[in-house]
Amino acid sequence: MPILTGASTASSSRARAYLWRVHRLVGLYCLCVIAFLLLMYWAERQGLSRHWIGPIFLFIPVMVYAAIGVWGRTSDADEYYVAGRRIPPMYNGMAAAADWMSAASFISLSGALYLQGFGGSSGQPGGLAYLLGWTGGFCLVAMLVAPHLRAMNLYTLPDFFQQRFGGHWPRIIAALASIVCSFTYVVAQIYGVGLIASRLTGVQFEIGIMLGLGGVLLCSFLGGMRAVTWTQVAQYVVILLAFLIPVSWLAYKQLGNPVAAVAYAGQLQKIAELEERLLVSPQERAVQQAYSERADLLEAKLQDVPLALERERLVLHERIRYLRSVNSDVGQIVATSREYANLPRNAQAAEQQWRQQLQEYRERAQPLSGLPRHSQPFGGNPDGTEQEKKQFNDERNNFLALMFCLMLGTAGLPHLLTRYYTVPSVSGARTSVAWTLFFIGVLYLSAPALAALIKLEVMNNLVGVRFDELPSWIAQWARVDASLLSVEDVNHDGILQFGELRLGADLIMLATPEIGGLPYVIAGLVAAGGLAAALSTADGLLLTISNALVRDLNFQKRSGRTSPEQRVILSKFVLMAVALLAAWVAGQRPSDILPMVAASFSLAASAFVPAMVLGIFWRGVTRCGAVCGMLAGLGITLYYMLSHAKLVQQWVPSMLLADDLWWGLQPISAGVFGVLLGVIVTVSVSMLTAHSYQRK
Repeated sequence: MPILTGASTASSSRARAYLWRVHRLVGLYCLCVIAFLLLMYWAERQGLSRHWIGPIFLFIPVMVYAAIGVWGRTSDADEYYVAGRRIPPMYNGMAAAADWMSAASFISLSGALYLQGFGGSSGQPGGLAYLLGWTGGFCLVAMLVAPHLRAMNLYTLPDFFQQRFGGHWPRIIAALASIVCSFTYVVAQIYGVGLIASRLTGVQFEIGIMLGLGGVLLCSFLGGMRAVTWTQVAQYVVILLAFLIPVSWLAYKQLGNPVAAVAYAGQLQKIAELEERLLVSPQERAVQQAYSERADLLEAKLQDVPLALERERLVLHERIRYLRSVNSDVGQIVATSREYANLPRNAQAAEQQWRQQLQEYRERAQPLSGLPRHSQPFGGNPDGTEQEKKQFNDERNNFLALMFCLMLGTAGLPHLLTRYYTVPSVSGARTSVAWTLFFIGVLYLSAPALAALIKLEVMNNLVGVRFDELPSWIAQWARVDASLLSVEDVNHDGILQFGELRLGADLIMLATPEIGGLPYVIAGLVAAGGLAAALSTADGLLLTISNALVRDLNFQKRSGRTSPEQRVILSKFVLMAVALLAAWVAGQRPSDILPMVAASFSLAASAFVPAMVLGIFWRGVTRCGAVCGMLAGLGITLYYMLSHAKLVQQWVPSMLLADDLWWGLQPISAGVFGVLLGVIVTVSVSMLTAHSYQRK
């Protein structure tokens, strides 16, 4: 007994010494970050050019993360896959929060609240659905999943399915599902990396993707989970400062109180008053009428697309010839030539493009440019006409469905659950989830405040300004991507109206310092924070995909002939290949960040949660039940999503696709159908096959 006590005391002493060493290193890092910000602020005041500040905020943080990644390099399997299971719960919670604060949370969440308000519009769920779903999901992780997985001493999520149900098929299906949902998620992160890198350095979007991709690989390639964990801790510090400094600065500027989450409520009333003025403004109505006329013209073109396209070609060709014949201004000739070159190549492409424009023009022909009132719960009226009742029910149902998918998706995301394998004990896993929720809550409580403060800045300081007096950042962001920001003098009065300004969800957070008139150093900090959020999540996702391909698929039947070190080395090269593929897909700009991320949550919820939670709490789940449930849930979710994907609709006969929307639910909430079907199939098949397993 004394020997055991002595060994326990020595182990406890080593753990305390390790913890204090980590505290000192993280504290020193925080001081260095703050000192760097103060130095850059001083340099800007001394005249340092913005052309230098942007690249500095891109390269210095990435180099720091890369240095941490190199420091954490390892070939030991236990360190590479689960960081040696010795990460303190608080720091694991910080790393999980950084892993969680993806490009969607950091870049797009405030934008969703700005554009869709609290409740949503046009069947689209509002921003609060994301806040409630993502934070509520961690309660499910703490109560239902994380402690039980940690107690099994596993490496990956597919390990659970093999250990619980036996055989190779549960693990193979879980590995394939991990790859599908993680790849969808990582494409969104790399898209965000390209967006930020191109804005900070001025390079093309595709080159920005490759610059950011180098940072991702340096962080995760050498050290696996060990390097990724400490890189994510460093990234969370940058994310925290990048989110709280601008929102606190704006709150102090508008309200004299830097605690935005507490002080912003009064601004909602001011927004409501400004919205009322815009609804009756003659200038805004002129803008709406102009967009309505454009929509009518497009509808006429869509009656005979080939003829309309040929007519446009002839008109532009004649205009270019006329401008050249009268020696017109070179800029006008170039603009007309560019318009001619950008015409759709064929009738099919023209019809697709014009239908998208038609939808946009119809939306912008609505009051407030199609945006809902910021504080309304849902559109429509439960006591109004049939159409108003339907609108109210659709928006409410989509809000609840998305919140459901995000909560259960959180409980099933492979890259997130793997984080809780890295703590020393089961109790540490529970504590780690609590710390994760705290670190996320610090940021999420300020997101609605930021959306409200930015909308007030736009309404007060941009609307009503002459076009020739608009700030330079508007043209700079418009050059990065026209879908992020567009302005046009639609009613030809020379003054910007609310309906003439279009901001994308992915722009709001990144442009916050410039919209609020803050120093450019804060703009660089926000971009660095967005980059850290995207990199931290991309690191974990790429690690999950490479582990699924190498540990869970490739070596299922020949793991005995392959050493752990060989698997680690192969995992690194697979990680690089997956990263390059994700970068290529992101370069195609498939969608906005938030819809891609929400889709991955629906996939994770339907593929993993029914079989996993039932398998933890009900011994009656059989291998056949789990396999059938996972396939059914994932299959129906993918089917519903792909049925509404424009690319699939072009190549697959309509008779094979889902008819319209089921119960009015949007494709990003397809996990509702997947989870329900997964539970029914898992339970039913398990009950039908229970006797055969008992005989065995």
